Amino acid sequence: MTLDESLANAIKQDYTKAALSQRERAMLDYVAKLTRTPWLMQEEDVDLLRENGFDDTAVLQVNLIASYFNYINRVADGLGVGRPKRDSQ
Repeated sequence: MTLDESLANAIKQDYTKAALSQRERAMLDYVAKLTRTPWLMQEEDVDLLRENGFDDTAVLQVNLIASYFNYINRVADGLGVGRPKRDSQ
C-alpha cells in the first residue's frame, strides 16, 4: 500500500509504465493476466510469483483478492449496477 499519490495515479494510468519494484510488477502482471485472460493461467505464472518472494500464502491471497474483485465486478455488470440507464427505443 502506498500513500504516494503520483505512484497511485501512474498505476491507474498504466501499471507497466509505473516505477515499481520487480516484485510489485510480477504481482500486477499475474493479476492482469488472471483478470484479462484467466484461461491462459499456468503453473509458471505462480512460479514467477514465488521467484519474486511470494510464499504460498501470499500467492493465495493475491489470487483470492483479484478473483473476488473480478467476480463482484462481473455480478455488478450483469445487474447493471453503477451503469447509466439508456433510453429504450
